[in-house]
Amino acid sequence: MTDRLKRLKFRAWHRGTREADYMIGGFFDRYSPAWGETELAWFELVVEEDDVDIMAWALGTAAPPAHLDKPDLIAAMRRLDYIPLP
Repeated sequence: MTDRLKRLKFRAWHRGTREADYMIGGFFDRYSPAWGETELAWFELVVEEDDVDIMAWALGTAAPPAHLDKPDLIAAMRRLDYIPLP
């Protein structure tokens, strides 16, 4: 795993709340192996956002800002099929 992916994985799984860790970290674990440069760059921007905002996009209660509104990735986020249950 490259340093870039290690940093992103850490940022995805260390958000501050268990709920955000599972949602954002689970999303990263499920989808990142198939990502290219465009998707990785998008996720690097996403993890800089507030957890509440990211979770709202995933739950469909808010729309992401225009610079993060990538329909395929947001649709994958909204499937919620990536949240590991302890």
